[in-house]
Amino acid sequence: MTQKTFLITGATSGIGFALAQHCIDAGHRVIITGRDQVKLGRVSKELGVTAYFVDNANLEQIRQLGESLVAEGVMLDGVVLNAGIFYPDAFVETTPDAFDATMAINTKGPFFTLQTLLPSLKNPASVVFISSIAVTKGFEGCAVYAASKAAFEAVVRVANMELAGRGIRINSVRPGVTATEIQAKAGMTKEQEALLFDSLRETPLGRELMAEDHLEAIMYLLGDGSNALRNAVIEVEGGYLL
Repeated sequence: MTQKTFLITGATSGIGFALAQHCIDAGHRVIITGRDQVKLGRVSKELGVTAYFVDNANLEQIRQLGESLVAEGVMLDGVVLNAGIFYPDAFVETTPDAFDATMAINTKGPFFTLQTLLPSLKNPASVVFISSIAVTKGFEGCAVYAASKAAFEAVVRVANMELAGRGIRINSVRPGVTATEIQAKAGMTKEQEALLFDSLRETPLGRELMAEDHLEAIMYLLGDGSNALRNAVIEVEGGYLL
């Protein structure tokens, strides 16, 4: 096995954390980012990885990340743009500040993260964007969240053409309803979580997704077997969209 170097944003919990652990177990070098300094320190120590404090909404911190990697001579085989937020809000109640906060983290953040990482990406290199089935499936209270993910998927189409000469390919994974900290962060109670997960018993998978269910799809896109893919989307949703 050839060891590769991957950077995973927002890797202190959920899919990002599970992916970081998976990559380490497979013998790869992993670099992570997170916006909670305490949690980032704990996770970096637990995993034994290099960690950078980066809030996806903070362009200065994103710039510093890029400069640090260049100064340290780090070259990346792959990047997983995983950092994001989900704050449900009814369309008629969404404020301009709430709109801007979600777009800043879910769209503007990955846009400028990818831009600043260009000097550290090898040729070839793979970029994987963690999107959402909310791009194609309507959910009440998810208008801005869906728009933020769809907007960056639009960026991916153009970036694939503009970055082709650098050997950079960009593809996406759209997770379905996955049991992570995102439900609690979105303000859901344990009872609401239970009702949500119970509703998934009727899907072909028969349960809610776990972070681990997404790992092999992401690893495939990071791996050499996906060299010919550009703007591919893998929906990991347990049959929810059937």
